[in-house]
Amino acid sequence: MKILILGAGKMGTFLTDVLCINHTVALFDTNPKRLRFVFNTIRMTDMEEVRAFEPELVINCVTLKYTLDAFQSIIPYLPKDCILSDIASVKTGLRAFYESTGMRYVSTHPMFGPTFATLENLSNQSSIIISESDEEGKAFFHEAYGSLKLRLFEYTFDEHDETIAYSLSIPFASTLVFASVMKPQEAPGTTFKRHMDIAKGLLSEDDYLLSEILFNPYTPKQVENIRAELKLLLEIIENKDTDKMHEFLKKVRKNIE
Repeated sequence: MKILILGAGKMGTFLTDVLCINHTVALFDTNPKRLRFVFNTIRMTDMEEVRAFEPELVINCVTLKYTLDAFQSIIPYLPKDCILSDIASVKTGLRAFYESTGMRYVSTHPMFGPTFATLENLSNQSSIIISESDEEGKAFFHEAYGSLKLRLFEYTFDEHDETIAYSLSIPFASTLVFASVMKPQEAPGTTFKRHMDIAKGLLSEDDYLLSEILFNPYTPKQVENIRAELKLLLEIIENKDTDKMHEFLKKVRKNIE
């Protein structure tokens, strides 16, 4: 298959490396310096090159802030039967956009990133494929992600955003709150150091990515849950209420069984 990947960022170059072995892959980026280290791949910086390439599938890997702009810029240069695709971490508005184009589409979300995942072994990682997507497009990503040993899930657009608010917004928000009260000093605790490593990894991610996750319309409800539990825990601590603390710990242990 002839595949065009938009954006030579971390995930764009990763997917390029994965797919260029069995497919004809072109990588498009407006900054030619970002295209220097890809192999077995056609490098593109001009839209007219896209027209001549005639891709069968476009995978949009630019940051969510520019996802729709990238699609709108590239669509006039694509064959009408080309399948549009994204890997956006938040899907709000994408279904309406796709349907407005009249083109086939497939939306997925690889639930891992180069910061935390070991890209040579992704068997413990997951990916979501949006169930409303084109059948041929879904079949392609089932095969592509399956070859990476990823655990695959199919959700609707709305189910995806709700799941992401739970699985990413909660740890992101909790980690940001933890890091926001840190001060520059060495702390010897093992648990503290593990939390700090997670915080440093998270904050090495692109600010737009962090914002995208936290601006998910389902995130506020999850953050409200965190605030309510923090309020309860603070009351228990201030009152030195051993019985309620034991009840709280029992509930938490049950949640993570």
